[in-house]
Amino acid sequence: HFIHLITGVAVFLGVTFFVIAFILGYHWLDAVIFLIGIIVANVPEGLLATVTVCLTLTAKRMASKNCLVKNLEAVETLGSTSTICSDKTGTLTQNRMTVAHMWFDNQIIDADTTEDQSGLQYDRTSPGFKALAKIATLCNRAEFKAGQDGVAILKREVNGDASEAALLKCMELALGDVMGIRKRNKKVCEIPFNSTNKYQVSIHESDNPDDPRHLLVMKGAPERILDRCSTIFIGGKEKVLDEEMKEAFNNAYVELGGLGERVLGFCDYTLPS
Repeated sequence: HFIHLITGVAVFLGVTFFVIAFILGYHWLDAVIFLIGIIVANVPEGLLATVTVCLTLTAKRMASKNCLVKNLEAVETLGSTSTICSDKTGTLTQNRMTVAHMWFDNQIIDADTTEDQSGLQYDRTSPGFKALAKIATLCNRAEFKAGQDGVAILKREVNGDASEAALLKCMELALGDVMGIRKRNKKVCEIPFNSTNKYQVSIHESDNPDDPRHLLVMKGAPERILDRCSTIFIGGKEKVLDEEMKEAFNNAYVELGGLGERVLGFCDYTLPS
């Protein structure tokens, strides 16, 4: 708009002086020279400074919206940009995942995501949570790095995948001794997670002396877990996984996925002796 305004003024003055030159009896070639001279002279020498000031003011406005502009020319380029593609992990996010919600006993539970654990609390004594917590603890390869006893659990460094690190920290907060539980339920064999299967399976020895049967635990994409289950654990009892419960499962999956969260499903099976 600024350039169009300067151009209009310059052309108007150039044509005006061209007409005046004709009226005063100047030769037509001299009149054309007047026309060109006036147009060129009306382009301000300070145009470069004017553009720089405009870009600086725009960069200042963007800074007030927490957008730092390192290069002023980028402001002009950004003005004509319609699509921005960016790497998410480490750029828009910190690659530090936390457990935000859980679904058990047919209800969505809000987890405490605050670092000082001053947020919402949930019932950690229910059979549904205990079953879910045991699977999340055992079907997990993440481990805390050594020498972090005095560090808050959510701030500890972890060896392992970001999703499994989030589960490890959540279970450590809820149960208190994840590594002790793993030692009491020794891992016998495992199928690691891969992008083709979209699930992870491990088999563990039982810590119950009255029931020596092995426990199979599995986690992965909710649809893969749902396809392999015939019952669901609700209110401390196993119930047949009918169409109504499948719909409830899928509704919770869709609702949590709609929040932009990564959703995982969990299941277990006690192997015959």
